[in-house]
Amino acid sequence: MKIATYNVNSVNARLENLLEWLQKEQPDVALLQEIKCEFNAFPFFELQTSGYEAKILGQKSYNGVAVLSRHKIKVIQEGLPGFEDESARYLEAEINDGKRVFRTASIYLPNGNPPYNAPDDDSRYAYKLRWMEALYARARELLELRLPVILGGDFNVILTDNDVYDPEAFRDNALFREEVKQRLKALEYLGYYDAFRSLHPRENGYTYWDYGGGAFQNDQGMRIDYLFLSPNATDLLESCEVDKEPRRGSKPSDHTVLKAVLR
Repeated sequence: MKIATYNVNSVNARLENLLEWLQKEQPDVALLQEIKCEFNAFPFFELQTSGYEAKILGQKSYNGVAVLSRHKIKVIQEGLPGFEDESARYLEAEINDGKRVFRTASIYLPNGNPPYNAPDDDSRYAYKLRWMEALYARARELLELRLPVILGGDFNVILTDNDVYDPEAFRDNALFREEVKQRLKALEYLGYYDAFRSLHPRENGYTYWDYGGGAFQNDQGMRIDYLFLSPNATDLLESCEVDKEPRRGSKPSDHTVLKAVLR
């Protein structure tokens, strides 16, 4: 099974790019973030024509997550259990590929940085930390299912100095603060594996580049998109790669695709 995660930064604005990539790569499952639309505006027909059933948790103009599948799919959870959230950031689904059942979630973790006009406002950062605590609690519950579990998406966390082009420039950024890194590392202490880093301990693996300043051309990026696998999903892992082609395409997202193959 091939599974991918992709922050599309507006599914309708990037639809041509997305459909082209889906046709070329034919992933079994694609986790999307920042779809930035409600249910009635989502391109279900175009994706169905390409062979994908889509389940979404949408929101007008902001956030929004989706799970696309070529196999049987059932929504299990919209939003993190026990966590009141006005933002559409978590969608959990069960996938049956005919051989086994997987549990997966498309995750768009909060950024956490303050508004530009209120640099001392820490409410978004506090929200991010609470959200990560709720994610940890759900991740722990999912391990008890004894199913292969894949938690994928835009986590808005830079884990190490090797995951960003200029670590010093981001020391005080909400993506790189110690409390945030510790909470994401806690998933690994639970037993989840960072699929890319498990197979590529030294590559930078950037998945995001700013639109300006020639960031993509100069590879001034960061690794903030992840696929975290439960132990029995990790046992099936054959490969995990960053695919930069969507970032090179027309009207690209500022993110690109991270994809993995499970046998």
